[in-house]
Amino acid sequence: MDLINIVRLRVWKQQSADFFEHAVIEADGTMVPTDAECKQGVDINHKGVWGYHPLLISLANTGEPLYLINRSGNRPSHEDAPLYLDKAIDLCRQAGFRQITLRGDTDFTQTKHLDRWDDSGDIRFLFGIDAHSLLKSLAEDLPADAYGYLERPARYAIKTVPRQEFPRLKSQIVSQRGYKNIELIEESVAEFEYRPTACKKSYRVVVLRKHLEINDGQMRFFKEYRYFFYITNDREMSAEEVVFSSNDRCNQENLIAQLKSGVHALETPVDNLVSNWAYMVMASLAWSLKAWSAMLIPVEPRHTAKQLVEKTKLLRMEFATFCAAFIQMPCQIVRGGRRLIYRLLSWNPWQDAFFRLVERLHGFPLC
Repeated sequence: MDLINIVRLRVWKQQSADFFEHAVIEADGTMVPTDAECKQGVDINHKGVWGYHPLLISLANTGEPLYLINRSGNRPSHEDAPLYLDKAIDLCRQAGFRQITLRGDTDFTQTKHLDRWDDSGDIRFLFGIDAHSLLKSLAEDLPADAYGYLERPARYAIKTVPRQEFPRLKSQIVSQRGYKNIELIEESVAEFEYRPTACKKSYRVVVLRKHLEINDGQMRFFKEYRYFFYITNDREMSAEEVVFSSNDRCNQENLIAQLKSGVHALETPVDNLVSNWAYMVMASLAWSLKAWSAMLIPVEPRHTAKQLVEKTKLLRMEFATFCAAFIQMPCQIVRGGRRLIYRLLSWNPWQDAFFRLVERLHGFPLC
């Protein structure tokens, strides 16, 4: 992993200055199930799933897996996370990132390390925190005017005309069958100061309050509030931006899905914990190579806007689509005149980017 990250630094150095403004490092664990009973290191988790429980540390800016650590199936999500978060921080500092943000869900609220990260000056953190009774009481004691309505932006912009909206059949069927149905009425946000037990300083806690209506069949059952909490040392973002930034962490779930079903890195083809770890790291290199391909494609001054959009699409592209566009290209190879000629037998919209990447790689130093 360290050798791969040495090459990663070389790729990052080819980027523009604004690339190094802000690095967002994310941590998450995922279960890799297996039916095998003789693999060394496999175990059963709290849900009864048998397998391994790897930890993924990734860079949200580019979707690159910085560190991938295999663990036994019964280990908690946050185990070894501080160690590899610190290694990722050192890597980003070495690259020249001016500001670093750490993100994770409630399992990764590393309260023993928050003071240390806050004292560094260049690190911000944003973690979910468990909605325990103390935090709930603090949220409930806030005055009514402390909460502001949360309006989420549209998921996408309509480029033509709005389509006809069809009725939501699921809620109708659930009500007709007499099952319990939960509907979201509104969301609101507020904030307060809170000092975790393991910390010497207090930090900003943003609370997201969801107003829910619970129906039991055709009868209105009751309304209730559910609370979600986020702890951060960022004093500049608004409470709404804190919630949206935390929700952006869902993109790491897409990365995990690609590592599982795209490059098939999160699999267990060999017989022990360490060898499966080695397999995961080697197979995940395919995803890093895809990301590096996107970052190394040159942008021509005459077509800057168009080609920057193209680079972003390639960076977020699923691996199967990338293979179809860049790898599985039908080609005739002609040998003659002391040279090889590659004749592409079909056209696809990514060929212009492909040829620019080839030209760039011809001039890329090998060491």
